[in-house]
Amino acid sequence: MDERAVRRRVEAARAGDRQAMEDLVAAEMPIVYNIVGRALNGHPDVDDIVQETMLRLVRSLGELRDPARFRSWLVAIAMRCIRDRARARQTAPLLSVLADEREPAGAGADFVDLTILRLGLQGQRQEVAEATRWLDTDDRQLLSLWWLELTGELNRQELAEAVGWTRQHTAVRVQRLKERLETARCLVRALGAAPPCPDLSEVTADWDGTPDSVWRKRIARHLRDCPRCGRPAADTVPAQRLLVGLGLVPLPAGLALHAPHVLGSGGTAAQLAAAPAPLAADPVGWPAQLVQLLAKPAVVAAAGVTLVAGGAFIVYDHDDGASRPPRAALAPTSSRAPTATDSPPANATSSRTPAGRYGTVVDTADRAPAPRTPPAALPYRPESGLNTSAGPKAVMEHRGDNVTLSGRGYFRVRWQILPAERPGSLAMPTWTGLDGKLFHVASGGGRRMDDQMPGVPDRPHTWMGARSTGFTVLPAGAQQMWQNEYFYVDGKVTLHQNERGADYNLIVEPATRAGIDDDLRRPPAPDEGIVRYGMVRDSGTDTAPVPQYLTGATPPDPAGVDRRSRVVR
Repeated sequence: MDERAVRRRVEAARAGDRQAMEDLVAAEMPIVYNIVGRALNGHPDVDDIVQETMLRLVRSLGELRDPARFRSWLVAIAMRCIRDRARARQTAPLLSVLADEREPAGAGADFVDLTILRLGLQGQRQEVAEATRWLDTDDRQLLSLWWLELTGELNRQELAEAVGWTRQHTAVRVQRLKERLETARCLVRALGAAPPCPDLSEVTADWDGTPDSVWRKRIARHLRDCPRCGRPAADTVPAQRLLVGLGLVPLPAGLALHAPHVLGSGGTAAQLAAAPAPLAADPVGWPAQLVQLLAKPAVVAAAGVTLVAGGAFIVYDHDDGASRPPRAALAPTSSRAPTATDSPPANATSSRTPAGRYGTVVDTADRAPAPRTPPAALPYRPESGLNTSAGPKAVMEHRGDNVTLSGRGYFRVRWQILPAERPGSLAMPTWTGLDGKLFHVASGGGRRMDDQMPGVPDRPHTWMGARSTGFTVLPAGAQQMWQNEYFYVDGKVTLHQNERGADYNLIVEPATRAGIDDDLRRPPAPDEGIVRYGMVRDSGTDTAPVPQYLTGATPPDPAGVDRRSRVVR
């Protein structure tokens, strides 16, 4: 999003616009998570500090004098939260003892491993990520900001303002960081050499494998004296060139699934500011502390977005009580990451179809049904035929490709995700110019793209990628696609391919209700690559889910369409 759009959103949120505040939090939380996660390398405090930062954003936004400086203001809050947590733990300067505590973390909590896995880093990019483990705490915190500068999320002025330095001093500190990072890369390269250097093996015989400053000095001393390990690689690419354009590490499921809708349920900025302050040093879970913040009746009454079971959220207007879902239809959310083998909550279909208008139910990240659960019947909708701007089959392989569908009928969008060609963050396709109604009616093709490939021994090895190729990563909150996604249009809409980062293709062609039913009801046959039955999403009413990234507008940049479609009518 450009700076003017961010400024407009900040100004609207400061004025009490609930939706602007929700959008602001959803847009900025991944940046805060990447700063804190990389600064602390996945320490168990990361989620708490991200939580505290976003709470301070909501409470203090009205104190921001210049909306144009919002990003540097927010980054400075994140850095203060890191220091506040350090003081609360009565540690030495700027978290220097956190690394020594060796506090155990859950599997996958190491942010370096998470970065390599979720962004599909290989070769020298992976080497740079692993080298960051050897940096001191202060350097790692500066790295967390410089990394975002290289990826385009911060500019140098915002970085300098966030840490309180002049641009000149910032340039000096960043240059020193680069030098230490290159030294750390040499350590990683030497330790990973095959065959290993016998002298280095002797030096590291008593090393437990955990990077720290003592062993960094010992190994660096060996590198200076060893003609084999100290010889620079001829093909080494500077770190700043390797990191340019990389995406953000996506939010973990606990934050991605809960934070947007909970904050979106908040009241005005004034109401949120009046809520009781959380205990910053108390390790309260993310949902619980936000629920505490928003527990005041005035705030609850202002709620405008509610997450429901089955992978959708309901949007309802303040003045239309009839369109709100009954309490019995709402389901609690889980902070656990959804997996392809999970079953949906009981009565998921009925809970996703409350009485209301078109566009009140929007797709969101959901769980797959059990693989051998046959689908429900696909409701009847009239089919009078579709016209497409690209003929009977549109093959969209590049950013900027699009197809317009008009008429009344079903169509299929078949996904081809190509991590072997180019893994990384996936820029989701978007829908624009909706004139009429569009529904997401079913998912099929015999597999979700995150299903484990049958007969492949290494795990994970899915249609989203493998360790050998890298992984395709969806944006936070995006619904996991199946091989075939089915839609019904009554009117006109345009689908855009927005490829940037991960490589993917879309094949779009008309379908029939009978053909969809045949696809969904194919029983699992692993030998044929069919992992599961399909899934019906359609309720047959106007409250059937609409896809994410849908708008009735025709923006100049289709890739900027918001994930949470707003087409209520």
